[in-house]
Amino acid sequence: MLTREQKEEQVAELKGKFDRATSVFVADYSGLGVAQMEALRGGLRSAEASESEFRVSKNSVLRLASEGGPVERLQEHFTGTTSIAMSFGDPVALAKTLVDYAKENEAFELRGAVLEGEVLDLPGIATLATLPSLDELRGKIVGLLQAPASKLARLLNEPAAQMARVVAAQGSSEGGED
Repeated sequence: MLTREQKEEQVAELKGKFDRATSVFVADYSGLGVAQMEALRGGLRSAEASESEFRVSKNSVLRLASEGGPVERLQEHFTGTTSIAMSFGDPVALAKTLVDYAKENEAFELRGAVLEGEVLDLPGIATLATLPSLDELRGKIVGLLQAPASKLARLLNEPAAQMARVVAAQGSSEGGED
């Protein structure tokens, strides 16, 4: 049993994390064993979702910590066995990891999420999980930025290359007449 001071510390800590989080997911973990929970935590650490945290907490602590913030809109999901996952970076990577884990483990059930202050239902979470991750988007942007530069370099080199071919052709035609 937690003392009042311990609860207050947990509430303050969670409130700070909720304020920093880009997304918060709520799930029911009933039926999962310790090994399965550790597998989920390990998957979150090894995946692109490394800027995330997964925890199990008392519903009363979650309710108190969420008051006055965007996570407050998820309070209806704070019933039964509740776990939360928070992303402090790329919310897509966390969503993908959680959705994949829920597909593999029927006992793990996503209930809802908040993304940048907007509440997501299950179809919204599934859609978020299909988006490209932040790293994938960065790669695409770099590719798009590099493409015009390489085209420009080829375009600028082309007149010189044409001149070289003309000179080479001229030299070979002059050399052949002797």
